[in-house]
Amino acid sequence: MSSQVRGGTRWKRFALVMVPSVAATAAVGIGLAQGALAASFSVSGQEFKVKATQLEGWDFVQYGSVATGKTLEGKDMAAPVAVSGFSKAYITNMCQSVVTPKLPFGLGDVTLRLEAGGKGHDRVYAKDLYLDVSELDADAEFTNIDIGVAAGSLPKSEGKPGIQPKTQANPNGFSQRAEKAVLNDVHQKAWATTAGTFNLSGLKLRLSRGTDQECY
Repeated sequence: MSSQVRGGTRWKRFALVMVPSVAATAAVGIGLAQGALAASFSVSGQEFKVKATQLEGWDFVQYGSVATGKTLEGKDMAAPVAVSGFSKAYITNMCQSVVTPKLPFGLGDVTLRLEAGGKGHDRVYAKDLYLDVSELDADAEFTNIDIGVAAGSLPKSEGKPGIQPKTQANPNGFSQRAEKAVLNDVHQKAWATTAGTFNLSGLKLRLSRGTDQECY
């Protein structure tokens, strides 16, 4: 009896990973006040990896925050994140992957991998994009950057990203901003991504057993 309960719980966890990715295939378009999506949801207990050849974004902002949610075991969790925001961004050769561990019925670890914006397709397009990042490796170029800006003074007007509503961020804390950011050879771990519009050209979604199909 107890093993059946654990197995059912794990399948529900797996469904929580599936739903956001499947929803993205519909090119999520949400009417949001002043182009900002409120970061009011509880994050899952799984970080995901993102790899891209290039991310080209405008009206870049970055500040510190905290992502909160539940672990896979249902315990409260909190993780420090660097939130990166863009009014719009284009992403080339995007790959996103997440591993759900220890599924029942002998399946073990299962990897969900999503790819879009590859050869022969338009770049991925995102509007009002926010990334809750725990790790980032890339070659970066910024245009007209200001470093050390108080987070509360980041712009917040039509089409300009600032601190998201309901985000756990200190308005007097460190932040930076730039007119444009170009990141090449991106390798990133994140807890959450939000966007007003997310267009995925050439979307491919695959499930595989094990962890050898992660993006990196």
